[in-house]
Amino acid sequence: MTLADRIDGLMGRAHDDLAELVAIPSVADPRQYPASECLRAANWVVDHFADVGFTGLSLRETSDGSHAVHGKRLAAGPDAPTVLLYAHYDVQPPLDENAWRTPPFQLTESGGRWYGRGAADCKGNIVMHLTALRALGGDVPVNLKLIVEGSEEQGTGGLENLVESEPDLLRADAILVCDTGNAAVGVPAATVTLRGMVNLVVTVEALAGELHSGMFGGAAPDALAALIQMLASLRDRAGNTTIAGLDSSQTWSGHPYPPSQFRSDAGLVDGAGLLGDGSVSDMIWARPAVTVLGIDCPAVIGSAAAIQPHARARINLRVPPGTDAVKAQDALIAHLHAAAPWGVRVLVEKEALGQPFEARTGGPAYRALEAAMREAYGREMTSLGQGGSIPLCNVFAEVYPEAEIILMGVEEPLALIHAPNESVDPGEIARLAHAEALFLRGYSG
Repeated sequence: MTLADRIDGLMGRAHDDLAELVAIPSVADPRQYPASECLRAANWVVDHFADVGFTGLSLRETSDGSHAVHGKRLAAGPDAPTVLLYAHYDVQPPLDENAWRTPPFQLTESGGRWYGRGAADCKGNIVMHLTALRALGGDVPVNLKLIVEGSEEQGTGGLENLVESEPDLLRADAILVCDTGNAAVGVPAATVTLRGMVNLVVTVEALAGELHSGMFGGAAPDALAALIQMLASLRDRAGNTTIAGLDSSQTWSGHPYPPSQFRSDAGLVDGAGLLGDGSVSDMIWARPAVTVLGIDCPAVIGSAAAIQPHARARINLRVPPGTDAVKAQDALIAHLHAAAPWGVRVLVEKEALGQPFEARTGGPAYRALEAAMREAYGREMTSLGQGGSIPLCNVFAEVYPEAEIILMGVEEPLALIHAPNESVDPGEIARLAHAEALFLRGYSG
């Protein structure tokens, strides 16, 4: 029986595993869900990886209070290479439950896909690891380490601190960070770059209190109008990010993202245009991109004829490889101060920062993965960037400079990760499990 046949025979179990995991609302925010749910998911991971030969499985409490599942399977001997398998069991909250077509914490099959929060990000990758290892059985000629963290979506840095404080714990020759995905269903890919990010909150103050717009409007500065003008200055008319000191002309040299596919994946409304003067790949993987995440100001319903004394906005800046995130943060703050009109007071609160990442490719692990992907998918593996940030990758690169870091996973554009109606294509779990099994069998370090 071939590996592919074994994996096909394991997909019923994969479905049941994923259904059990998705049913656990493991949102790592005790303000929304009990911390016991994350602990329940962690123990599920322990139990199931014990079944595929991992020993010494334990819950390592990290500095943010979350628990990372750690274990080893070192049966291949000291001369064999070591591969670290990564995933995370915590998930995003469901957001607007009324926007879900199926219950968010109940795995539901519809249209050939499996729906549920975490089905792709990242519980689908946990199940993919299990399926690959079950298919291999005892035929694993490499040593394995496992780390499945419990606070990735919160970005609180617990696992990063653990890696830095105990560097030998996860030391490996190849690290499979399974928290990204393919270019499209059936199109295999490794993610080779990650944009970094800056989050900050800008507050504008103009008046001691609200003023009647009829009595004072026209001469009194309006904090909300000032904030709108400042935010508008962050992009030009074409949609290019225009923050002084940041390069918005870089280009992407890897796999292109066809505009028609992007329009469909992103769900653009009829008539809406794409932003920027570069290709889609340039704009989302190679250039800085600023997004206004939220604004505090009066709601339309209940608003009065008053000039607003203060307003604030939360801003996210994605930082491409080659740009230092600290310098990008400084440039954004300087831009906001310079763009403020009418002498209004501007206050900036730094919220979060993550450096961009670029993987080293071309080593034996990448070559083995390319061969495995080719066999499992029947086509060549492509290289992608990703707009999302995974700060752990930079920590891995700093602590384990000789390791090859490979980012891959079951997530693809139709998965709608972080949004209502998240789903996974079960074929992606099967194909990627096949590829991972082939990689583990063929990688010689």
